[in-house]
Amino acid sequence: MSFRITVTDHDDIGFDCEEDETVLDAADRAGYAIPYSCRKGVCSSCEGGIAAGEAMVRGQGVQAGPAEGVKLCQARPLTDLQITPRIQKVEPVERKTLEAKVRKITRPAPDVAVIQFRLPIGQRAPFRAGQYLRVVMEDGDSRNYSMANPPQKNDGIELHIRHVPGGKFSEQVLSKLDKGQFLTVELPYGEFCLSDNDDMNAVLLATGTGFAPIKSLIENQIALGAERPLKLYWGVNTEADLYMADVAARWAAAHPWISFTPVISSPSDGWDGRTGFVHRAVLEDIPDMSNVEVYACGAPVMIDAARSEFEAEAGLAKDRFFSDAFVASGDEE
Repeated sequence: MSFRITVTDHDDIGFDCEEDETVLDAADRAGYAIPYSCRKGVCSSCEGGIAAGEAMVRGQGVQAGPAEGVKLCQARPLTDLQITPRIQKVEPVERKTLEAKVRKITRPAPDVAVIQFRLPIGQRAPFRAGQYLRVVMEDGDSRNYSMANPPQKNDGIELHIRHVPGGKFSEQVLSKLDKGQFLTVELPYGEFCLSDNDDMNAVLLATGTGFAPIKSLIENQIALGAERPLKLYWGVNTEADLYMADVAARWAAAHPWISFTPVISSPSDGWDGRTGFVHRAVLEDIPDMSNVEVYACGAPVMIDAARSEFEAEAGLAKDRFFSDAFVASGDEE
């Protein structure tokens, strides 16, 4: 059985959704983009409303219209639905599954590995800056990682992977991975991409390896010759966690429309830069966010705090906060 999904205020948008399919997956299949990141009901990127109809939403139960804050990545229709998401028509996603060859592995920080992959000769993997891929392991389980390279360099892939104690990939697989070996990757996924609102300042907010998709976004803007003001704030625990601070500093030095502010939560005695919570540093610098878009990537707790406090204290519009929460991926919750 399938149900019809229509969109309030968009008479030209409608698509079918199978009863065992989520609204997000059905929209994706039909060529419509709803913002999303984790697909697990954690990050809230895909939240929208139900104007009419009923859906079973994992973690939220049965939701009947009118209802707000519905996680569309977990919503399976029980009836025809009329929804109120952020949505736009896009080219249908053409995902590729490729065998990527390890070209180089470096460890710029004690718990971070940067892996450079080369794709087979003649093959490319088109994606948009800010998107992520799935690494598929031998048993079929997978892990999600953001591409750190810009889309102009899509004959290869750059991943930044933080070591997770006991992690199935970051510890068990990565510890045995070496130059010349292959991994199966599937891409692209995600909608963590810069909007076309070039007249607005963009605050790029990262924690830890959330720097990876931000790197892709910035290097893409540089390659395009854009000059949209980008304000990068990178929050980490210690100085050693700023594993590519030199790269970010070079961007800021070479391009006056880019600024870089590192923020340390547990600094050494020798650190003379910003300290504390990274999102609070943003609020100190930008108390009025009426003409700002925010792109936050990394720890879910930072993303939740930034979203609520930016809206409450700085007047950030709800539809100008975009996020990519790094949550557990694959079969193991």
